[in-house]
Amino acid sequence: MQAGTTTTENLIELSDNAFVVFSAIKVLLVFSVVMVVVALLTLMERKVSAWMQDRLGPNRVGPGGLGQPLADGIKNILKEETNPAEANRVFFTLAPMLSIIPALVTFAVIPWAAPLPTPWGVVPMMVADLPIGILFLLAFSSLGVFGIVMAGWASSNKYALLGGLRAGAQMISYEIALGLSLMSVFFLVGNVGLDEIVWTQQRMNMWFALPLAVSFFFFWISSFAETNRLPFDLPEAESELVTGYHTEYSAMKFSMFFIAEYAHVLTVSALMATLFLGGWDIPGVGRDDMLGFVDGVWVGERPAVWITLLTFGAFALKTLLFILIFMLVRWTVPRFRYDQVMDLGWKILLPAALVAVMVTAATVLALDSFGVEMDRLYYGFVPLYGLVLTVVNVAMLVIVLWVMDRGQTLAGSGSLDEKRRVAQERARRRAEAMRVHLTTPRAGAR
Repeated sequence: MQAGTTTTENLIELSDNAFVVFSAIKVLLVFSVVMVVVALLTLMERKVSAWMQDRLGPNRVGPGGLGQPLADGIKNILKEETNPAEANRVFFTLAPMLSIIPALVTFAVIPWAAPLPTPWGVVPMMVADLPIGILFLLAFSSLGVFGIVMAGWASSNKYALLGGLRAGAQMISYEIALGLSLMSVFFLVGNVGLDEIVWTQQRMNMWFALPLAVSFFFFWISSFAETNRLPFDLPEAESELVTGYHTEYSAMKFSMFFIAEYAHVLTVSALMATLFLGGWDIPGVGRDDMLGFVDGVWVGERPAVWITLLTFGAFALKTLLFILIFMLVRWTVPRFRYDQVMDLGWKILLPAALVAVMVTAATVLALDSFGVEMDRLYYGFVPLYGLVLTVVNVAMLVIVLWVMDRGQTLAGSGSLDEKRRVAQERARRRAEAMRVHLTTPRAGAR
C-alpha cells in the first residue's frame, strides 16, 4: 500500500460507457459555465472600474445591471459587420476563431474540485484527465497569439499589423520566463499532471505560493503579458495604435476577441490557483486530501459529495481572487512603454528565472540528501521541507525586487528626459575633449 493510501470500499473506476457519458456531460457543463462566466466577467470589470472611480457603472438593464452582458451580446450579433476591401477574407474571418478556441480548450485539463463519487464510479472533476496536463495547457495557450498575429496581418492596416507584431514579440519575450517558472514546480512534484500538483501541495502541508515564491511572482507577471492585460496591453495600445490588431473588426468578430481575452484571464487565474494556491484544497482540512486511482488503488481520503461541493467553492474563490487582482491592476497601473516591456522580459525575468531554477533545484537536492521528508510534519506541526524552500525563495524574491526597484528597467516616463540629459552631457564632454585635443600644441610643432 502506498504512502497516503486509504483502504476504501465500494470505490470503483468508471466503466468505458460511463466514462463517455460523464465526459460528454462535463464538456457541455464546462463550456456553458465558462461562456456564462466570461460574459459576467465583462460586467464585473465595469463594476470594479466604476467602484474604483466612484461611478455607478452599468445599472439600466436588469436588476443591478445583470442583464448588460446579454444586451451587449444581442447588440454585437445584430450589428452590421465591416469587411475591409483590402483584407484577406479567409484569414480575416479565421483569426477571431483561432483566438477564442485555445482559451476555451485549455480549461479542459484544470481540476476544479475533488473527485465525485457516483453509483457508476468515481468521476474526476476535470474534462480531460491528461497525464501531460500542464504541457498540454502551455502548448494550447501559446496558440492564442496566432489568431492575434493573423488578425493584424489579414486586416491590411498598419496599426493592426503593428499590434500583431507586438503581440508576437511580447509572447516570445514572456513565454520563456513563464515556462522556466514552472520548472521549479516540476522539481517538487516530479510530474506534469495538475492533479499530481494539487496532491503534492496537500502532502507538503503548504501551498507552493510560499516555498516557490519567486516562481509564483514570475508566473504572475508573465500571465499579465500573456493575456495582453494592462500594463502589458501593447498589442492594443489605444493611444498609439487605435485598438491595434482588431482595429478593422466590428460586430461579433470584434466581440470574439474580448471573449477570448476574458476566457484567457479565467483560465490563467484557475491555473495559478491550481499551481500555487493548492487548487481545490481547503486550508487546514485534511479530509479533502486525495489523488484518485493509481494502478487500481485509491490514493488519499475517501471522496464524498459534500467534499466535492466544498472544494469547488474553495477553487472558485481562489480563481475569483486572481481575476479581481487582474481587474484592479488594469485600473491602477499605467501602460508600460515598449522598451520597458522588452527590458523586463529579457533583462530581468529571463536571467532571474534561470538563477531561481538552479537555486531551487540545489535546495531540493540538499533537502533530499539530508533526508528531509516532504510530507512529514516535524515536531507534529512544522513542515520543515516547505519552510526551508520558503526562506530560500523569499530571499531570492527580495533580491529580485531590489534589482527591479533600481530604476534600470521599470523607470517612469521621466527616464526619457534623464536619458536625453545624460546623452547631451556625454556629447558635451566629447565635444570638449575634441576641442582640447585640437587646440593643444603637438610635441615638436613650431
